[in-house]
Amino acid sequence: MRPLIWFRSDLRLRDNPALHHASREARHGLLAVFFLTPAQWSAHDWSNAKVEFLVRSLEVLSRELAQLNIVFLVERVADFAGIPERLLQLVKRHRCDALYFNREYEANEQQRDERVLASFHRAGIAAHVFADQMVVEPGELRTRAGRFYAVYGAFRRRFLERIQRPELLEVLPRPQRQETLIGRPGAIPQRITGFRLTGKFTSRWPAGEQAARSRLRGFLEKGARDYRDRRDLPARDGTSRLSPYLALGVLSPRQVLAMASDHGKRAGGSPGLSTWIDQLIWREFYRHVLAGFPHVSRSRPFRPEGDAIPWRYEESEFRAWCDGRTGLPIVDAGMRQLNETGWMHNRLRMITAMFLAKHLLIDWRMGERYFMRRLVDGDLANNNGGWQWCASTGTDAAPYFRIFNPWTQGRRFDPDGDFIRRHVAELRHVPARDLHDPERLRKLSRTTLDYPFPLVEHRAARERAIRIFGAVLGRGRPRS
Repeated sequence: MRPLIWFRSDLRLRDNPALHHASREARHGLLAVFFLTPAQWSAHDWSNAKVEFLVRSLEVLSRELAQLNIVFLVERVADFAGIPERLLQLVKRHRCDALYFNREYEANEQQRDERVLASFHRAGIAAHVFADQMVVEPGELRTRAGRFYAVYGAFRRRFLERIQRPELLEVLPRPQRQETLIGRPGAIPQRITGFRLTGKFTSRWPAGEQAARSRLRGFLEKGARDYRDRRDLPARDGTSRLSPYLALGVLSPRQVLAMASDHGKRAGGSPGLSTWIDQLIWREFYRHVLAGFPHVSRSRPFRPEGDAIPWRYEESEFRAWCDGRTGLPIVDAGMRQLNETGWMHNRLRMITAMFLAKHLLIDWRMGERYFMRRLVDGDLANNNGGWQWCASTGTDAAPYFRIFNPWTQGRRFDPDGDFIRRHVAELRHVPARDLHDPERLRKLSRTTLDYPFPLVEHRAARERAIRIFGAVLGRGRPRS
């Protein structure tokens, strides 16, 4: 048997179900393929940073597959529509007996896979699909009424009851014996139509499974214990920064949870490690939501009443938010970090998203798209879930009257102003007491600083948001 494995968001050798099973069945060699789909990536708002990271990850994967004598083809198609026919052509050209791939859950990806399965069924060729992106497959955890969970706390309890340490598949697939030359490794392109690959992010995000595992081990050994205390401080290196690797499947969530569990047993559990594992469960939860409520893949609010919010579409204010020129230092620092590095600290993702949706009353979907177009770890489930949480339109979202005060957030999480000054050059010499005081900063902006006045005053913006959101979403009572 000669299988064809179709790589997608699973760019690794270890704990890869499709690769594992294809390798076990192969008797006359194994062929692998990845499709470059730049038009589809553009339609899905992929960033330059993510595509650049993908290209480098493919280069590493190609070398690793070559060591196992597995030929890796890199094929170009414009979008998902061309994939079913191209897969059938590859199977016939290289005399493959079956197709192996791992399941994806976004709406367009599911439609693509259904067309592939239908095409292979009509052609009488076997196609095998495996669960991979999550620790627990969507639908396996349901409420007593048989529904998908929409509340994180209840989902978390069931998840922890269900799983402790995930069992991983064979560490590496076995080397292949190719009886005949069935193709040459595909050249990984350094230019992708519609994207700028500048090498800007190479040092910040080293590619490949070994780099990802090294980063995970380093975090578990040096950062996990203090994670609870340091995770909200953007000036400190207190987070794992594994999200780009999870987004492309360079690491599986099972690997991450298993290594964290093993570390906890060796080093003793800690509140920091438990808090970090909660973040992995949030990731799992949002993917279950994506699978169970597919309308969130189509730019729709989880709560239908969210469609009735009268959003403002003020282009100048939205542009100021994008550029980090809102006059709110912690907001501007977060947006400039995103623009400069392709990544943003999670606390700042919440602060900047809530500012756009609540203070400026600008449609959260505009912010969701802007994030996707900049993030190296752009991931529909996580990005959509986070934005809808901040906009109070999502599952288990923040109450409509929860509105972060950007000044208080800056004072609490960047008390010395180190992070703000690192990313907002105009404020480099401003002392912390002035950074976190709107009146002091306003006076400086009038005289010595080239820094804008705040777009909105917090108290007035908060009252406006509570009035407007309350009329549409009104549940509970606003806090004073």
